[in-house]
Amino acid sequence: MSRQPEAILEEQLIEQLNQLGYSKVSIPDEATLLKNLQTQLEKHNNIKFTPREFDRVMNILSKGSVFDKAKTLREKQHIIRDNGDNLYFEFINTDHWCQNEYQVTHQVAMEGSYKNRYDVTLLVNGLPLAQIELKRRGLELKEAFNQINRYQRHSFGANTALFQYVQIFVISNGVNTKYYANNRHQSFKQTFYWSDVNNKRLTNILNGFTTNFLEPCHLSKMICKYVVLNETNKVLMVLRPYQYYAVEAIVDKVKNSTNGGYIWHTTGSGKTLTSFKASQIIMNLPQVKKVVFVVDRKDLDYQTTKEFNSFSKGSIDGTDNTKALVKQFSDDTKLIVTTIQKLNTAISKKRYLNKMEKLQDERIVFIFDECHRSQFGDTHNRIKAFFRNIQMFGFTGTPILAENAIKNELGKRTTQELFGKALHKYVITDAIKDGNVLKFAVEYVGKYKRKESATEIDIEVEDIDTKELMDSPSRLNKIVDYIIANHNRKTHNKQFTAMFCTSSVASLIKYYDLFQKKKEAGEHDLKVATIFSYVANEDDADANGFIPEENSGDDIDSNINSLTVHTREKLDQYIDDYNTMFGTKFSTKDSTSFYNYYNDISKKVKARKIDILLVVNMFLTGFDSKPLNTLYVDKNLKYHGLIQAYSRTNRILNEQKSQGNIVVFRNLKPVTDEAITLFSNKDAIAEIIMEPYEDYVQKFNTAYIELLKIVPTVNSVNDLVSEEDELKFIKAFRVLMRLKNTISTFSDFNWNDLAMSEQSFEDYKSKYLDLHFKVKGDNQKEKVSILDDVDFELELIRKDEINVSYILKLLAELKETNEGEKEGKEKEIVDLIAGETNLRSKRTLIEKFIRENLPNIEETENIPTEFDKFWGEEEKKAFNKLTKEENLSPEATQKLIERYLYAEREPLRDDVLALIQGEKPSVLHRRKVGDKILSKIIGFVETFINGLSG
Repeated sequence: MSRQPEAILEEQLIEQLNQLGYSKVSIPDEATLLKNLQTQLEKHNNIKFTPREFDRVMNILSKGSVFDKAKTLREKQHIIRDNGDNLYFEFINTDHWCQNEYQVTHQVAMEGSYKNRYDVTLLVNGLPLAQIELKRRGLELKEAFNQINRYQRHSFGANTALFQYVQIFVISNGVNTKYYANNRHQSFKQTFYWSDVNNKRLTNILNGFTTNFLEPCHLSKMICKYVVLNETNKVLMVLRPYQYYAVEAIVDKVKNSTNGGYIWHTTGSGKTLTSFKASQIIMNLPQVKKVVFVVDRKDLDYQTTKEFNSFSKGSIDGTDNTKALVKQFSDDTKLIVTTIQKLNTAISKKRYLNKMEKLQDERIVFIFDECHRSQFGDTHNRIKAFFRNIQMFGFTGTPILAENAIKNELGKRTTQELFGKALHKYVITDAIKDGNVLKFAVEYVGKYKRKESATEIDIEVEDIDTKELMDSPSRLNKIVDYIIANHNRKTHNKQFTAMFCTSSVASLIKYYDLFQKKKEAGEHDLKVATIFSYVANEDDADANGFIPEENSGDDIDSNINSLTVHTREKLDQYIDDYNTMFGTKFSTKDSTSFYNYYNDISKKVKARKIDILLVVNMFLTGFDSKPLNTLYVDKNLKYHGLIQAYSRTNRILNEQKSQGNIVVFRNLKPVTDEAITLFSNKDAIAEIIMEPYEDYVQKFNTAYIELLKIVPTVNSVNDLVSEEDELKFIKAFRVLMRLKNTISTFSDFNWNDLAMSEQSFEDYKSKYLDLHFKVKGDNQKEKVSILDDVDFELELIRKDEINVSYILKLLAELKETNEGEKEGKEKEIVDLIAGETNLRSKRTLIEKFIRENLPNIEETENIPTEFDKFWGEEEKKAFNKLTKEENLSPEATQKLIERYLYAEREPLRDDVLALIQGEKPSVLHRRKVGDKILSKIIGFVETFINGLSG
């Protein structure tokens, strides 16, 4: 059978789960779910609840958000029995995770905004903790992901909301299977394949995934030990397979040996979460006195500090507080998070030795985050000499191997010599294959030629790298012009941000001044910021593969004092520019202010408030920012220094971020290939580096031919009869959108290279959007459409700069246009509105303003004010029409809309029906009436409120 129906797949899966130890149970509705829950909790806790006692249990279960419920699930519980006695019980045994009750059911029907049936549900002690959604073979996995999101909106939170206890979702079309945590904020990019310890994927749900991942003991282990409750963002996270295997390997070493080792997980794969989870588990082992998690201050940007404190409150205070660290060593603190600088001070300074020496023979486990740091050699030996009964584990994305080790007074030291053998490997090719990091698109810009005067012939020399040439004003000016010309293209119109790493502070100063000069001349509007420290003779110090350590924390005072007067004045001048730009008050006058400046830059890069951050070495290691997608390089890099720097750009975010862009103004191709070969293999270059521009042109043209087979002309889209035909068009055009999204970031991009014209692309895009709004806007349909769960990937065609403010500027230009050109200009604006997702709902009103109001406005500067007045009047009329037509309470409707905007969650049908004044609809008509009113309210918000700012 070429296509396996969902029902057959579901039946085979349930049978396999039954053989693994899940008891089959029939639970058609919520009433049966509650009855079964009581029975299973009584069995698990060996007790009996009276009806009133079980009501108290349900009162505990019903409270809070998904995050709150995840905490409730793991906590020991208490109620007062009917006879006044205390009763203690649990919802799940987290310490002995295999000792729980396991059941499987299917097609549970729940009714919220809509009635939904869930495919396969795994119950632990009666609670639905894992939900599996199946699609038939050939359908996209993303459709199952979108279906679960629809359930989240429509029914998971309805009535007793027990399905909000789901910890892990599994989606599968039989041949491909992924899992992810119950976190509505994540995208499809945050779903994971399961694999074995050697990173071999287990994608077939019936042949590998179920027996490995869904086996009762393993599933509950994942829930109890490897689902992380992130207090900072109030969301659930689940470890990926390589993270799981790494933690298991370290825990096994601690339990069964005294040897250490290191984890080689590529940059961007979540090493900090893995290492911290290992720390949390090990600290609960009775044979371990303390676990010390050691980081370099360089990594402690603002967000990382928040993350660490979310797991262990107050463990990071962001100051040079060695006294507090020594106190933690002396008291009952089991898990200590510290910086390498403070740890070194604690075991070196005489005033701390009295307390620290008492721990020299205790069993202490040290875990080092990013253990490849260049200054680590001395400190490593000092720690080993001081503590006599320790185990040391290291994490790194770019280990020091024999090939990239540098020689110092200790000789060449590799990561293996310092820590022991690699316990688990997950290299960059593994991460790209799994979709956990992005490929790099590397462009080498600029060729230099040596002129031989005798023959008047230009001889191209690829490796010219003289300081005179590299620092020439003409070259630097051309590079700045290139960045200004191409930055919007690289960052999708500033949807993303960039860093620019330079060879030295002196070079950075020249670049910054050029950017500022051109900004003052009106040549660009980029927000450029910088941060640096000064090290004597810094030029090309990183050419040996290391990015030199610049102090941003413990040694800031001495660092600032080492700056030359000129350099420090420049730094303060640039900080003043920053203060003017953002209304802040930072300076280099003291270490606290400079450290706060460092943290603030980190926050603003992540918030996309800085377009380009100019650096020498800072932020090139240990800095994670998902919205950062471009690195400009005018600096010699090599080996792990190169991989670390490039990897700032390849964090997964969304469909629009399709690769990390590396723009190199030096000939680093040989060393790039060398670094990739060292940290993966010689055949990996094609897997890590994006294909050439010409290859994507060919792919685009081939995809265009496939589109024409379905819809030969733009108007052919109107003639598509069935939803199946519409789906074919949606998928075909989406392929073109993805390719255009990738290809448009290349500097060589030109529409003339493509078989499809830009106008034709825009015309098809308009039809594509028509279908999207037809599907997503029809909330009154009785039947679920096959297009409901299709991801239209609108982020690929969103241009955030095209908003109401932008349209008002165009209207001002239209007002100034002479009569002969007015009609064409007006059509241009109307077409632009039609092609923008965020303006579609406002199209009719904007066109009305152009026709009826614009001709009567004499001064162009009055257009925004008149538009606001017009918009307010139209909003009031639309609101009054809505409440009058549906007989709704205006006050209650206004409050419901405010709650909807604040919570960003669709109102429940019961809340909507409560707005009706007078007689309520019959039970038979409640659903239809409620959905119709909800559709109108959402349409009102989309038209008059959403997307007006900016």
